[in-house]
Amino acid sequence: MSEPASSPARAGRLACFCPPGVPVEGVEAKGLHTGTWQLAAGFALAVLSQTLVLGLIPLAGTLLAPKPYLITVPYIAMLIGAAAATFPASFLLDAFGRRAAFALGASTGIAGGLVMAYALHNNAFLPFCLGAFWLGIAQGFSLFYRHEAALGADGSSRTMAIGIVFGAGALAGLAGPGLAEIAQKLVPNSLFIGAALLAALTQVGVLLVAVVSAGRAPVLMRQGDEPAPNKPTSFSAFAAPVIIGAIAWFAMTAQMVATPSAMAACGIGVGAVMSAVAWHVIAMYAPAFVAGGLAKYTGPQALAIAGLVLIVIARFMVQYADGYAGFASSLIIVALGWSLSTAGATMWIHRDANPSRMALAIHDALLFLAAIAGAVAAIVPLH
Repeated sequence: MSEPASSPARAGRLACFCPPGVPVEGVEAKGLHTGTWQLAAGFALAVLSQTLVLGLIPLAGTLLAPKPYLITVPYIAMLIGAAAATFPASFLLDAFGRRAAFALGASTGIAGGLVMAYALHNNAFLPFCLGAFWLGIAQGFSLFYRHEAALGADGSSRTMAIGIVFGAGALAGLAGPGLAEIAQKLVPNSLFIGAALLAALTQVGVLLVAVVSAGRAPVLMRQGDEPAPNKPTSFSAFAAPVIIGAIAWFAMTAQMVATPSAMAACGIGVGAVMSAVAWHVIAMYAPAFVAGGLAKYTGPQALAIAGLVLIVIARFMVQYADGYAGFASSLIIVALGWSLSTAGATMWIHRDANPSRMALAIHDALLFLAAIAGAVAAIVPLH
């Protein structure tokens, strides 16, 4: 018999590693709960921090790398950090709850932004890679906001909860260009240093949201007193969405890493590159606002596959891009495809059951590993 929720805490026992579906005392999930909006706010700030460094990492890597083949190493370091964070993030959310886990992730992001600013000031390549790694850990934690939203909503509201949290990232793209101008005024001699400092400051905002957030996800109880079961995960319920999501992450990352350098090689200025990246970020997350509604009619599988079609179109577009419009359009299209595929895959694995914490960690880790492969592939020129 499982231990009652009201049993007293034992010495040395801070919490239990509770599988999804185990109820939390005093909290009930019914439709969308207020925690969804807190998760959306935290995710939006986390994506904003990511946005501020997405454009600078490839360009700064070009300037700092001692050898041309090392240009993509900082971006790969960020993705390695994100992949390394998936398992700790998933299990810490159970052991210590949202507040502690997301605050820890934000703390690594603060450190990463500060280390990156230091490295840029001193033209130091290895510290720059270390800062990117720490920011990647923060990114790995932030991706679990969407899973927490799904676990805290009932079956009929899960797609909507995922869409709200994931779509909130679009706000980061809207704020990105304005903050980039502030960064340039903050450190007039180096746009990159200012952007890194603002990325760290934005992670402070993530930390503050985490501190006031709910301690643990409320999980809907089924009829009676039995918790929602963890159904056996079939191939179609886990492997298929992972494969589709991994393809999307590989293709999007390869294009995202290679495009800023290709734009610079075509004589396009840094400001224009950052603008294209901002539109790219908006397109990455804005479709998620309507993805939940679309999935109710098309199903998450069709949504994910439609995203892959857009990614293929974007790849053909970038082959013939030779100016700002061509590069920016290809970045927007690939981001739209990534958004639909990622949102569809997430809704797919949460559709029929509460996936285990291990399954969620494996899912996100494989996405980041695919992104790492895409960053390595970006070494191959686009033209």
